[in-house]
Amino acid sequence: MLAKRVIVCLDVDRGRVVKGYKFFDHVDAGDPVALGRRYNEEGVDELVFYDITASHEGRAFMLDVAARTAEQVFIPYTVGGGIRTVDDFRAVLKTGADKVSINSGALKRPELITEAAERFGAQCVVLALDVKRIPGEKRWECYLNGGRIPTGIDALEWALRGEGLGAGEIVLNSIDADGTKQGYDIDLTRTIADAVRIPVVASGGAGAPEHLYQAVTEGRAEAALVASIAHFGTHAIAEIKQYLAERGVCVRPVRA
Repeated sequence: MLAKRVIVCLDVDRGRVVKGYKFFDHVDAGDPVALGRRYNEEGVDELVFYDITASHEGRAFMLDVAARTAEQVFIPYTVGGGIRTVDDFRAVLKTGADKVSINSGALKRPELITEAAERFGAQCVVLALDVKRIPGEKRWECYLNGGRIPTGIDALEWALRGEGLGAGEIVLNSIDADGTKQGYDIDLTRTIADAVRIPVVASGGAGAPEHLYQAVTEGRAEAALVASIAHFGTHAIAEIKQYLAERGVCVRPVRA
């Protein structure tokens, strides 16, 4: 049985980790280098670093900050934000990243997924979906530029297409649930996880260990991403993993 992963997300804006509510109203959460070191020591399975305003501002990714964070991290490390070309992939991987996350760049030019997968391997290509539920329906719409621009693209259709183009993993960022601490959108997670064959990561809404348990059982996710509850000390990584293990979920043990 493959272990379910606990992933911590560092949303970085102008060199600082921030945490928002439904993708906006950000508050400072600390230095990415210091937090990366801390989570590496605490036993998190993976770390994700998002430059959350690169696409919106039309600028290059913050390679220097990502590289300094990578120096402190000895676990799988995913980096994303403002990735538009295969050359961007290469530059990010040179910082020490293991995987590259793409959202807006792929929505605007889907062939980027295939180009990157053929050059670096599908395991390197993470397709992130920033989505909102369509009111009154069991459907979700994809958004560009950090949740600012609706695309009219159905999340399920895009997930299936992304898998076909070569993505190796999908991260589902629920804009509706983000920062609420009321739990993941389980309907969203299960809908996508049941439809694709590649791993799905639940993201947005974690407020307690129970929510991660729901994501990997009811939601059928392979991993769950957290931010607020880790950054602000609500729940330690060891506590989350113990909660999951006590309920029969296979997780990697935290190093002593």
